[in-house]
Amino acid sequence: MKENNNKFQEQSLFSISWPLFIELALHMGMGIIATLMLSHYSDNAAAGVGVANQLLNIFILVFTVTSIGATVLISQNLGAGRLKNARQLSRSVFGLNFWFGITIAIIIFFFGGHLLSLFDIHGKVYSYGLTFVRICGISLFFESISLALSAVLRSHGYTKESMVVTVVMDLISIAGNIIALSGLFGIPVTGVTGVSWAMVAARAYAVAALIYLVYNRLSLKLEISDIFKTKKEDIKELLSIGIPSAGENLSYQLSQLVITSFVVSMGTASLAARVYILNINMVCFLFTLAIAQGTQLLVARYIGGKQFDKALRRGIRTLKVAMAASTVTSLIIALIGSPILKTFTQDPSIIAIGLPVLWAIAFVEPGRAMNIVLMNSLKSAGDVRFPVIIGIISMWGIAVSLSYILGVHYGLGLLGIWLAQGADEWLRGCFALRRWLLKPWERFRKVHVTV
Repeated sequence: MKENNNKFQEQSLFSISWPLFIELALHMGMGIIATLMLSHYSDNAAAGVGVANQLLNIFILVFTVTSIGATVLISQNLGAGRLKNARQLSRSVFGLNFWFGITIAIIIFFFGGHLLSLFDIHGKVYSYGLTFVRICGISLFFESISLALSAVLRSHGYTKESMVVTVVMDLISIAGNIIALSGLFGIPVTGVTGVSWAMVAARAYAVAALIYLVYNRLSLKLEISDIFKTKKEDIKELLSIGIPSAGENLSYQLSQLVITSFVVSMGTASLAARVYILNINMVCFLFTLAIAQGTQLLVARYIGGKQFDKALRRGIRTLKVAMAASTVTSLIIALIGSPILKTFTQDPSIIAIGLPVLWAIAFVEPGRAMNIVLMNSLKSAGDVRFPVIIGIISMWGIAVSLSYILGVHYGLGLLGIWLAQGADEWLRGCFALRRWLLKPWERFRKVHVTV
């Protein structure tokens, strides 16, 4: 027991984070490549799929409720040496996400069109979006299970295995996109329909591969009975952390939907520019996401093992690195913004809208880095309510309100919206830093060390 305990506590941030970085880079890359290919197929298709993805991302948040809870609780139990509890939690999160996945897939299939119409998009943009929603809605069942199993593997330190699955999944999706949009080998061009089915196939593969890896690496055989025998105590613990954590993400996604409606009122060029810039923007916080997730795993283990000072220092060191990396990356992207945008579109109106926004990103990203790193670390310490309370207040009071005031009322357009979101990120980041320095684990630690 003691040997395993030491093994889990002594993993370095680098050994955990570099596979996460590659995995996130490939996962984001899949989205960027798909958007890039769709933009050459049709700007309307790119805009429609971009809006549809926002809708689907809201439902994916349901799955993250349990996967976030599993990441924190499994890591804390491993740090405390409670390996049996960690294995039981792994079975429970699999069972919960199985039912969540089926439920959400059914809802999307039957009501996806009605939900998409709430975005007030019309014509070809709506048609492309509807096709994507209905087909990709099926894949949400697979996404639900894969999120749970990935959380189990990562919590045990097997981030490289999760990375390999993502690599193959992305290759399947990209190959499907090429065939669907280029008519390779004489196959008819199927456009958004083909892109959607490629996503379904890729996510189905991911589930099969992850089930095998969980059995192979953890000697944990997931069975049909796990779907029906989830422990009530596990459900309560998973949801007690997962619901507030997902509540923050849900608030963010809903606020983004409202902001998207502001962008829609500015015209198709602004909507397309936002879709392209969101994809470019991912590169800026890619490194931050990877080391923030790695830090979250380590902090949870340190808290579980009562290494509180080590947890505090780990959070601050990661914060400094993340803010520096985000600043440098965003400035580089702003400097070469024009050629980057031209890889997505040759429309001069879209490029003119997008270029000033790329400079605004340099203001947004250091604040986002502070927010991502410290809010994730706070959740690992069991302080799950603070991020959602501050998130709701700031996202709606700052991001949404200022987006309307600057973007719509004062006519700054997409630039005004990005400045408003920057103010939101910085405010939440500063609150998170203050909270972290107050050492919240003194009140919120979830598990105790096994002696």
